[in-house]
Amino acid sequence: MQLQSLKAAAKDEMKPASQIEFHDIDFPLEEKSKKKKKPKGEQKIYGSPDIEAPVSDTCCSGCGAILHCAAPDIAGYLPSEKYKVLLEEDELKRAICQRCYLLLHHQKALTVKMSKDEYREIVHGVKSKKALVLFIVDLLDLPESIIPNLLDIIGKNKHIVVLGNKVDLLPGDAENYLHRIKRQLAKYCADASISDNVKDIHLISAKTGYGIETLISSLQRSWKYNGDVYLVGTANAGKSTLFNTLLESDYCKSKASDVIQKATISPWPGTTLNLLKFPIINPTPYRMLKRSERLKDSSKQTESDLSPQELKRLQQFSKQGYLVGRIGRTFRVEAESKRTELEFDPDSLAYGEDDSEKEKLDSADSTSVEFTHNELKDAHWLYDTPGIMKDNDVLNLLREQEIKAVVPTHAIVPRTFALKPGTTLFLGALGRIDYVQGEKSCWLSVVASARLPVHITSLDKADALYQKHAGHTLLGVPMGGEERMKEFPPLESQEVLLEGLGYLTATADIKMSSAGWVGVTGGEGDRLTFRVHFPGDAGLSLRMPPLLPHIVSLKGDRIKKSSAYKPKKPLALVDAGLSHKGAERLKVKKKKK
Repeated sequence: MQLQSLKAAAKDEMKPASQIEFHDIDFPLEEKSKKKKKPKGEQKIYGSPDIEAPVSDTCCSGCGAILHCAAPDIAGYLPSEKYKVLLEEDELKRAICQRCYLLLHHQKALTVKMSKDEYREIVHGVKSKKALVLFIVDLLDLPESIIPNLLDIIGKNKHIVVLGNKVDLLPGDAENYLHRIKRQLAKYCADASISDNVKDIHLISAKTGYGIETLISSLQRSWKYNGDVYLVGTANAGKSTLFNTLLESDYCKSKASDVIQKATISPWPGTTLNLLKFPIINPTPYRMLKRSERLKDSSKQTESDLSPQELKRLQQFSKQGYLVGRIGRTFRVEAESKRTELEFDPDSLAYGEDDSEKEKLDSADSTSVEFTHNELKDAHWLYDTPGIMKDNDVLNLLREQEIKAVVPTHAIVPRTFALKPGTTLFLGALGRIDYVQGEKSCWLSVVASARLPVHITSLDKADALYQKHAGHTLLGVPMGGEERMKEFPPLESQEVLLEGLGYLTATADIKMSSAGWVGVTGGEGDRLTFRVHFPGDAGLSLRMPPLLPHIVSLKGDRIKKSSAYKPKKPLALVDAGLSHKGAERLKVKKKKK
């Protein structure tokens, strides 16, 4: 698919001189050259493409796309100045494409040409293989993150292990909330007709490591070394994060983390563009025994036994997530030398490599760790596949900075409001919920990123407030004022009728795909009428039963002369190890055995 796109690009006429924006104080533009305003949607091109240069047979170690210098909007692009130097010096295997570099170092997402069908075609290759599928589900987007017709893509004979990811971001609304979420996830799998293929379900955090050691032990006992393993899921579900976490664990051959570069991860959907892989370790009885001994010793450790780095990691992740895990290595081969990351400076690429850059390359340590033929001849691999793009997702409507504001990256602290009939709640300018009719007040609990503003107003003022503040600071997202709102789809309304189950139990979640949801709690038997306004392609849905039915209990005292309650954040929970005193010192809880 990518090669077809490159061939098509080669046929198009290109005028690099008119597309490249040069910046260099030593070479000022002539006065007659007037700066042209870039059309909307056009991206700055760093360096120059060369459609005559041959396409490599090497993949980007960050996203898996084939490296080339033919067209900037095709996955795997490197500026020709950098590409030719790396090709000549046989260093392409250590390079990452321009898109991955800008994602990693500048949090800038370049648009590349890859259709949804192309994403699916790459994942479709799993169908003919004997393989285990690790199906990663985004718990913040249930049930929409469960791929429809999954078995048609991966094959009906596959064993599937379902991984509910991002559980660290969900606040615990009751003692048994993890068991309840797991049961609900199993039901959604049954609704999607994949339950017969599902062999196990785990709740994990690929980011904080929660549940990862348990997952590895389970895979090594059940799947053992019977074939390859594929990470499959929707875009932004956390596959690349899990790939990187497993790369540094007992599931990976001991020196693979020194040989293989980590996958690119970012808030933007569709980061992985092709297949990335690492070799799985063969769980022999001896290795299983040594791993079991390490895990047993680790469970007895207290904070005084941990290194400063590990303590710092636990403290950092306990601020970012409610559930934190520890991941260790039983077998580890240290690299003979660290790989030097090959970076490029966008400005220098417009003119090619200078002498200082050449000296950096020459002085880099040329010794690298490699696998031998015998180490890999019968190896099985874990593959990170591209995320399958969802059709109806609010993220498809947003720009870079807007996505960063909407996608939760830290533990979600619910924001609860008491609404009277005739009141409106705005979720930024992405949508609004009007409480049109009801006998009494109800409670709306917003489960979304803290960077997404929530605003309450009266229903009769809602239209005027939206017209005045959409695109501006008060409503926050989208960003860019009136010009941005002209491009943003208009809000469409639909009526939602609910019946309250009591003041401690939510009736339903009003959900907007990846942006989160609003839990609705009303008095028992109260009939509640809402008018919900969201963009037509934002993936609005009603989830019953709610994922966190007791979310309303996670609130503090009501703020005087306000409809809002003070937020209340539960303590984080450590998956293994640490004494109770140590957990208290780190402001986390020790997991009960």
